[in-house]
Amino acid sequence: MATKKDLADMSVEEKLKALYELQTMLSEIDKIKTLRGELPLEVQDLEDEIEGLSHRVEKYQEDIEKLQSDIAQKRIKIDEAKAAVERYQGQLNDVKNNREYDMLTKEIEFQNLEIELQNKRINEANRAIEAKQNDAKAASEALENRRADLEVKKSELDEIISETKAEEEKLREKAKTLEVTIEPRLLAAFKRIRKNSRNGLGIVYVERDACGGCFNKIPPQRQLDIRMRKKIIVCEYCGRIMIDPELAGVEVNKPAEEKPKRRLRRTLKA
Repeated sequence: MATKKDLADMSVEEKLKALYELQTMLSEIDKIKTLRGELPLEVQDLEDEIEGLSHRVEKYQEDIEKLQSDIAQKRIKIDEAKAAVERYQGQLNDVKNNREYDMLTKEIEFQNLEIELQNKRINEANRAIEAKQNDAKAASEALENRRADLEVKKSELDEIISETKAEEEKLREKAKTLEVTIEPRLLAAFKRIRKNSRNGLGIVYVERDACGGCFNKIPPQRQLDIRMRKKIIVCEYCGRIMIDPELAGVEVNKPAEEKPKRRLRRTLKA
């Protein structure tokens, strides 16, 4: 394992070479992730949707059970009211004056109204239960469909992962080993640049006198500084670290130089 002293003693050329090698490995890992496409996100979305539907179905069941419990309580009240009506009707035969008769008649009327009210609420609760059951059924069907979709997506993702897992793990191990050999501050800067770039490139080489990341032209003097490999140079437009193609081991096709046009002598016809 490289010590802090060893890392500090590394030349700029060695640092750039290690960074570019790390970039190459990380780019390969990015390609593997691209191969998986949107499947991981789709799987996550389906799992979240399934969880939401499951909670919804449970809530419908809880609401239905609560309504059924309320109906049972209302039926008890109806039975109590009917028993009271029978008791009051029996007492009507033993009334001694009009005042007692009127009081018992009002109690009987009140209990009958209570029975009507409870029956009305029971009917409302039954309609609510029916609506909840329909909603629960629709949610359950949607839940089954999402579970079937999830199974298919997971199968596709697992197949791709199984094909690329060994290669990805190998690349990640190499990348971790290489990261230890890079100065922490430089590594942190490289990772930050890579995170902010759309194509995941933190270090790029000069190609056709332009930055390999943003393709903006690089002045000749800056290109010379990059070729000198004496200091870390970043693109003034995109902030990516720059490396000489030769040091990166990349063959760059230079633009063909235009040949000077030959002047044709005009011959005067005699």
